[in-house]
Amino acid sequence: MPITSSSLDGMNVAILVSDGFEQAEMTEPRKALESAGAQTHIVSPLDGSVRGWKHLDPADTFEVDVPLKNANADDFDALLLPGGVVNPDALRINQKAVAFVRAFVESGKPIAAICHGPWTLINADGAKGRKMTSWPSLRADLQNAGAKWLDQEVVVDRNLVTSRKPDDLPAFNREMTKLFELAYEDAIH
Repeated sequence: MPITSSSLDGMNVAILVSDGFEQAEMTEPRKALESAGAQTHIVSPLDGSVRGWKHLDPADTFEVDVPLKNANADDFDALLLPGGVVNPDALRINQKAVAFVRAFVESGKPIAAICHGPWTLINADGAKGRKMTSWPSLRADLQNAGAKWLDQEVVVDRNLVTSRKPDDLPAFNREMTKLFELAYEDAIH
């Protein structure tokens, strides 16, 4: 069944970020999800707004929809973890962020992570026994956490989709939307 403009109507997706996320890795998947009908919500340990980056340069700011201190994973159907280096490095040492991600891992809700985004999954015990990809520098981290690392533009393993970098966004967005659609159909039926 092809994905229609309303295939994710009613789905709530959390986008967990702190300052320093790779902007395209948040905005492009967000656009794909919203085009399919999902409601996206920026969740952050920071109050007010967060700043994206374009490679090594600060970029745009985005309003935080749900402060992490008020966020409950039960209120969301899926999770998006954009990359960049600074963003997931800050999230993976934030106990509330790790607990938020762990709740998605334990519930089996779909998760999409790109670039350095899988770092937070490691700390949330979401990598062991999974096939994953990431930015190449995370290869040893993921393998040490028990994941099978693959150098592919996108890897789907059950409820998890991962990609390596911004160049992989078309494949990432396609597979993320497909995975979220299947999980959402199962959840509402």
